[in-house]
Amino acid sequence: MNTTNPLRIQGELTIFRAMELKPLLLAEPPIDEIDLSGVTDLDTAGVQLLMLAKKTARLQNRDVRLVGHSPAVLEVFELLNVAAYFGDPLVMDSSANAATPRS
Repeated sequence: MNTTNPLRIQGELTIFRAMELKPLLLAEPPIDEIDLSGVTDLDTAGVQLLMLAKKTARLQNRDVRLVGHSPAVLEVFELLNVAAYFGDPLVMDSSANAATPRS
């Protein structure tokens, strides 16, 4: 039986929430999908938490997928050039995409 254990992050994924979010990202049963569509702000501490979740999953011979990348997540991933590390398709949440003007 293949069940998923997703985690949807809402609001900031920053140093101010790192202590709150770390146990959720490393929970048992393990998280296998992280929905980033609700992330409004991301800093390097947040990126490090996502990297830790990926690294921990790999060490346990499993994967954790990042989905629904918000505009804030896409901006930081592009700035830091870390998309390849995560290996997930960068797909922005369609509702966020509709609300974000293109320049």
